[in-house]
Order: sequence, then C-alpha cells, then structure tokens
Amino acid sequence: MSNLFSLESKVAVVTGAARGNGKAITEGLREHGAQVIGLDIIDDKRCIKCNVTSAEDIDQHLGKYPHIDILVNNAGISSPHPFLSYPEDAWENTYEVNLKAPFKLMQYVGRLMKKNGGGSIINITSLNAELAFPDNPAYMSCKGALKQLTKSAALDLGQHNIRVNGVGPGYFKTEMTRSSWEDKEKFEARKERTVLKRWGESEDLVGVCVFLASDASAYITGQNIYVDGGWSIKGL
Repeated sequence: MSNLFSLESKVAVVTGAARGNGKAITEGLREHGAQVIGLDIIDDKRCIKCNVTSAEDIDQHLGKYPHIDILVNNAGISSPHPFLSYPEDAWENTYEVNLKAPFKLMQYVGRLMKKNGGGSIINITSLNAELAFPDNPAYMSCKGALKQLTKSAALDLGQHNIRVNGVGPGYFKTEMTRSSWEDKEKFEARKERTVLKRWGESEDLVGVCVFLASDASAYITGQNIYVDGGWSIKGL
C-alpha cells in the first residue's frame, strides 16, 4: 500500500508542459518517480519543442521510446470571440489543438500501451465541458467533445488494460485566464462563484493526476473529475 501512488519506472508524456498547469503536472509526476517527456510549442529548456498537431513532430520525438505508460493531454488554446462573428480560423485552430491532437496522441501512445500491457491516459478537459461560458464556442465545443472522447477511448481501450480518464479544471490562474484574474472585479466574481472561495492554482491538479496515473486508480476508467473548487455543484 505504501507504493500505491508510486510512478517509479513509468514513462509519462505531458503536452503543454512548459508553463502553468502542464508544468505543475510534469513536476508532480517526476516527484513521484516518473520519467516525464514534456512537450510544448514554446521554447523551454525543460521541454521538447513540439507541435502536437504535427504527426511528424510526434513521431520524431516519441518514436524512440519503447514504452510509454502515461499520457497527459494538457495542451490547449482559447480564442474568445462573439458567437455570430466567430472566425473560422479560430475554430479550426482550437479544434486542431484541443481535440484532434489529443485523439491522435491517444492513438499513437495507445498502440505502445497495447503492446506493453496497458497504461493510463489523462485528458485535461474543463468546467466548460459541462457549463456554458460566453463568447467561446470553439473552446467549449472541443472540451465537451474531449469529455465524450475520453469515454469512447475508455470503452474501446479497456480491453488492452488502458485506462482513460478526464480532469476538468475550473477557473485557474494561468496565462489563458490572465485577463480575468488581473481584473479585480472579474477575479472577485469568479472567486465567489466557487464553494471554496478561491481560484485554482496549478498545483491543485497534481494530486488528481498522480492518482489517475498510478495504481491507486487501477479500477477507474471513463470518468471526468472536476477540480473546480465546487463551482459546478453550487446552486445558491
């Protein structure tokens, strides 16, 4: 039982690993013993520069690993615009990064996991997969679809001992939400919307990701766990 959360000898891939939530998840998995391959589109000496929408990039950087035990699909973009004038290129870019890339990575890594007897895939969804927020139809559509894709993959890959689960963050202090948490009125409004009366910090995602990556969650698959300070359950 003392080794229930150990990730020793495990190889993990985390996308969007250079900053924010991805950086915290990467560091957390490493602290629990995993060898982590961090991928990110931006230059960072702690990560491999990789465009997760490029099959060539993925094969170049992951093809040399004989086994991958954990995949965390964290990379994502957000392009807010009013619904009636939402640009097609913003829709396509959001789809490519937030939905298609996780699907292709699950296929790529899933084949390795099947060959090696199993693994754990964690898709970072969002509170937006459940609730509507204004002026961001592509982001919400893709996160909602990713939640359902997680269930689909869990069903199809379970026969290979591959578990697939989602983690849905609420409002977290990241670069993506900077305009909100730097606005005092918006910061307070979002804080009050939660049960715990605070914004999420990237470190708040570490525990649930370690749990889902480890043998502690060996009988859990197809689930989406919201890490939102209670936002999604709050009525009055």
